[in-house]
Amino acid sequence: MTDIIILRVPVFSTLCNAAFALRREVFVIEQKVPEEEEHDSYDLTATHFVAIAEGEVVGTLRVLFLAEHAKIGRVAVKSQWRGHGIAKQLMLAAMTHARSTGQERFYLTAQTDKIGLYEKLGFTAFGEQFQDGGMPHLAMSTYGGH
Repeated sequence: MTDIIILRVPVFSTLCNAAFALRREVFVIEQKVPEEEEHDSYDLTATHFVAIAEGEVVGTLRVLFLAEHAKIGRVAVKSQWRGHGIAKQLMLAAMTHARSTGQERFYLTAQTDKIGLYEKLGFTAFGEQFQDGGMPHLAMSTYGGH
């Protein structure tokens, strides 16, 4: 197994730009999310994480620190690297970082076929299923609330 390195990276750094390119590859090209829905103003203030393997960015996510919780989103892993625990490693790194700032409450919206990953990390789904980017999603949190 190749070593996976998880790093927190500044927005618009070389590594963060590679993460944006990966998000475009996964969400826009592969999953057909409209390009205008993929990037938003939150990217400017989010805390971004990347997973690096064999010198390449192979995974990414972002964390928004909001008053009520840390919202984790834009979790993406390069297709050939899926199934290697990269999303889990990214999630654990992001949650550890958020806890170091005093945040214990986490929220995300998950594609319904990814619910199991997040449940293993302590998230519970709530509310009605909804469409986002043309795919079914459920809201999930670690604290039983919205």
